[in-house]
Amino acid sequence: MKIEDELKTKKFRSEQHKAALNMMFSAYQLQTSFAQGLKPFKLTAEQYNVMRILKGSNPKPLCVKEIASRLIERSSNVPRILDRLQDKGLISRTRSESDGRETLIELTVEGVKILHEANLSVEGLDTSQVKLTDNEARLLNELLDKSRG
Repeated sequence: MKIEDELKTKKFRSEQHKAALNMMFSAYQLQTSFAQGLKPFKLTAEQYNVMRILKGSNPKPLCVKEIASRLIERSSNVPRILDRLQDKGLISRTRSESDGRETLIELTVEGVKILHEANLSVEGLDTSQVKLTDNEARLLNELLDKSRG
């Protein structure tokens, strides 16, 4: 559906303004679908993102700063997210042997299990929500990269 129909307006300051609103609206739709897919696991999108980052670095644990630098939503409060994941038994924290000020984080066995189940739940969202061919998606990725450039 066109953004004009979604927002019930044809008044935009410019094509760039229309594109910005279109990106925000589309991102919100994706976030909402994603949140629904993660709800059965009692995970937020931010917690899921942290868990995926940790899984990607496995078997190497990561420090808080490294996790924060890889997040999709950079303004997230990483220590708070980590506290919640630890309370759920999904991550563990250890002190770095080389730098006692640094805390290293890794997924627990339960964390790996929950992440696998959550991945299965949200697996099809990219294709069901982004109704583009591979070539169209490639072009969109290039345009989005350029717009952030």
